[in-house]
Amino acid sequence: MKRRSLLVTPFALAPLAWTGRSAQADDKPADGRTKIVWWHAMTAAMADEVNRIASGFNASRNDIVIEAVYKGGYPETLTATIAASRAGQAPHVVQVFEVGTGTMLAAGKAVKQVWELAGETGAAVDPKAFIPAVAGYYSLPDGRLASMPFNSSTAVMWYNKDAFRKAGLDPDHPPATWQAVRTAADAIKAKNAASIPMTTSWPTWIQLEQYSALHDLPFASKENGFGGLDAQLVFNNKAQVKHIQRLLDMAKDGTFKYSGRDTAGDPLIVSGEAAISFGSSSMRGNLVKSARHQWGEAFLPYDPDIIAKPENAIIGGASLWVMTAPGRTPAEYKAVAAFLQYLAKPENDALWAKNTGYVPVTLGGYQVLKQQRYYDQAVGADIPVEQLARGTLTPNTRGLRLGRLPEIRNIIQEELEKALQGGQTAQQAMDNAVARSDKVLKDFARTVKT
Repeated sequence: MKRRSLLVTPFALAPLAWTGRSAQADDKPADGRTKIVWWHAMTAAMADEVNRIASGFNASRNDIVIEAVYKGGYPETLTATIAASRAGQAPHVVQVFEVGTGTMLAAGKAVKQVWELAGETGAAVDPKAFIPAVAGYYSLPDGRLASMPFNSSTAVMWYNKDAFRKAGLDPDHPPATWQAVRTAADAIKAKNAASIPMTTSWPTWIQLEQYSALHDLPFASKENGFGGLDAQLVFNNKAQVKHIQRLLDMAKDGTFKYSGRDTAGDPLIVSGEAAISFGSSSMRGNLVKSARHQWGEAFLPYDPDIIAKPENAIIGGASLWVMTAPGRTPAEYKAVAAFLQYLAKPENDALWAKNTGYVPVTLGGYQVLKQQRYYDQAVGADIPVEQLARGTLTPNTRGLRLGRLPEIRNIIQEELEKALQGGQTAQQAMDNAVARSDKVLKDFARTVKT
């Protein structure tokens, strides 16, 4: 889960190129089936689910066999893919985290985008079958699907129902707006209902990127980077700065505790120390397993002074990219297309979501879970899906398409931390973050073009 703070290795920033060497072909199945290799970054129980998918697909076909191979964490898997591609030995399919999307799109002919694969094989993968906010993140500006949505999550508000009761708050009606969140945090502090009224994980992802999407605010020009490499950051506008100032004010009065970067805030809601925490929807499994208090899951709050009705949240997680290699045959690409179609089946998508805690990426998968009454048993598990599917997808809500995004997030984090320490104002923090991050974007664009 440290993926958002890690930099993509520098040679990932230029288009990938082959060395001209032939792809390996000496490990074909003896029974004549077409073999495809899938590199992934899942561990523990998630890896078991990946292997289950591979086994299920293999059992459904007598002409194709897929081999799932763990290649390390997200950054390591991307690095291994780049090296393998340059050596002419790329896997057929690779799982790449969402912040690597810009890098993969800059890889040129080293990847075969899903729309290209569908056109060549006749095996359609319909972008409209997916939740719009999910498909939008992995699509070209005209809607063509570049990669296959796979494991997706989003951010939600987790809260401690026991602390809410102690503070005199209704545990069945969590605050929906930021004004109500602040009122709740004040009550929790006044009643000493929890040692930490409010905290957050992934501060940059949730409190700036997600906040911008929910309020239909641009994070960057050029449709958040979807419209071209010459995008510039614009998150230092009045509305975003207002929210950062809110966090600074709450930190000063003791109702917000900055816990650190990435998942640092997660243990505080699991232990019950925090009454309100913002984190990934994929944390549900950890709460089910380890929390000893009653907890709830809720939509991310919004500011009605900025927008009357919030738009969709944006995703985290990863997608599957189809790789090319010298000597790769049409039969292999057809096999890959068949695998992607298998993943998109609603019943398969629903089972993956149920077993992992990720959201179903297809609308059909969501309907299957509803028909199975899964959400009656896992109360609140449908909130991430509804939050992703609500509203109308706009250029500000489809996600971010920015090169070297992990580095940009680190820059924002550094400036935010300086503001939290009293070293600068919210406006200065965002202005500095924009200025520094724009240099990163220009460098990325220059590298890709050369």
